[in-house]
Amino acid sequence: MTPITFSLATCECVLASDLDSCYKLTANHLIAMDETAKPLRIPPEMAIYAEKHEIFDLVQTLVTNLMVDKPEDPIQYLIVLLKRGSVEVPRVMLLGPPASGKRTVARKLCEHTQVIHITDSNILQEDTDLTKEALQYKAKQQEIPVDLWIKLIQQRLSKIDCVRRGWVLEGIPQTREEALSLQEAGVAPNHVVLLEAPDAVLIERSQGKRIDPVTGDVYHVTFIWPEDKEVVQRLERQKTVSEEQLVAQLMQHHREVHALRKTYRNCLKGIDADQPHVDVFDQVLTYILSRHCSVAPHTPRVLLFGPPGSGKSLQAKLISQKYNIVNLCCGELLEAVSADVTNMGELIKPYLESGQQVPDSMVLQILTERLSRLDCTTRGWVLHGFPRDLEQAEKLQESNFIPSRVFFLEMTDDVAIERVTLRSIDPVTGEKYHSLYKPAPSPEVQTRLQFNPKDSEAQLLRQLKEYWANASSLQDLYPEAVHINADQDPHTVFESLESRLVGRLQNDA
Repeated sequence: MTPITFSLATCECVLASDLDSCYKLTANHLIAMDETAKPLRIPPEMAIYAEKHEIFDLVQTLVTNLMVDKPEDPIQYLIVLLKRGSVEVPRVMLLGPPASGKRTVARKLCEHTQVIHITDSNILQEDTDLTKEALQYKAKQQEIPVDLWIKLIQQRLSKIDCVRRGWVLEGIPQTREEALSLQEAGVAPNHVVLLEAPDAVLIERSQGKRIDPVTGDVYHVTFIWPEDKEVVQRLERQKTVSEEQLVAQLMQHHREVHALRKTYRNCLKGIDADQPHVDVFDQVLTYILSRHCSVAPHTPRVLLFGPPGSGKSLQAKLISQKYNIVNLCCGELLEAVSADVTNMGELIKPYLESGQQVPDSMVLQILTERLSRLDCTTRGWVLHGFPRDLEQAEKLQESNFIPSRVFFLEMTDDVAIERVTLRSIDPVTGEKYHSLYKPAPSPEVQTRLQFNPKDSEAQLLRQLKEYWANASSLQDLYPEAVHINADQDPHTVFESLESRLVGRLQNDA
């Protein structure tokens, strides 16, 4: 196995992919040890436990924090992290042009979340050799070199208050060079907020700014005015910046902002700052408190329910093809087993040949054996055709094969009858046709089409009656299931399925 390496700028993605790779490589090595062995089985409890307790996410977060904070004692550092109520702490960069409201939003964020507010001015208040060196450049009215500035930021963020409570970097970084240098130094934010507003609005705001010298809070004669008369009396004008200087600062921001967006594209959200400051803060806070879509390994386990003709087989095929997960149709699986010269195949063959239902105990034994194989455990599965009733569903759960997504494809009986009873197959080519949706291309093909006796209206009505008799109890067992209108174009149905398959559901958050 190749060693795991970390790029600090993308350590989360590398870590997650390597966790998944290690998991699969280990399993593959086990198989390679004995090619004649039976298919490797992995207990389903392993994946369920890992996902229920977010083990992969936890490992990902712990290693990411180690790489970012670089503690002298990694073990003690991890112990402290695990003892905290939450392993993840906010790491926020709040960016935007002059007068966009960064200071106001940053202060409110810190009050609300108890994180540490970091600005360029308080970084330079630290009593260290690095700070003294930086102040010498300031005294000469020279810019602080980027490498020295990054060391100062690292120095501040490595302090115990930032490590334990998190931080908000206000107006840092300002340039692409700073952003890339911070990435190389391992300073990785969880969220980046970019406040945006038209230049005309920003110029107007800048002219009306007032500062409270006691608290440092920023107010405005039009947009934000304090209610406390004592605060009003001590407000001071901000150090005068001419309109020409402000325009120059805005132009500099516009030159850099595209590169900043690109650098932090995976965690950046732009927010319109030209609205009441309360609304701006609410939107920023909502984003800061949100969790990004996890890139930790996840094995999808999908159940598809629906009446005959609802398109379960087609949707399972589409899901399987796009996401490389195992497509399991219970009926096809039973036929495949009966064709094998095995004890179980011989046992179920009479039932299939006579058209009788295979006993639940046999079906469950075959199904659980198949779901335990390596491909299902590492890639995931989409199952349809089982369970058909509450008892079967409960037995499946008792076997620890618990779906992570459940979908009910819904349609009326009239639509089902139209879809099923009018379909046929060409015995020569194997091509499937439908009298309404896909008629035969020629009279010659039409004359040789064959209809499956199982698709007769009488047979279908019995199947529909059985499905609806059990649908309600199955829906009660899976209250988080998603209901999809199947009376649509198949690709529209797939888009609806896919949007709920890849996104987090409420019980995942």
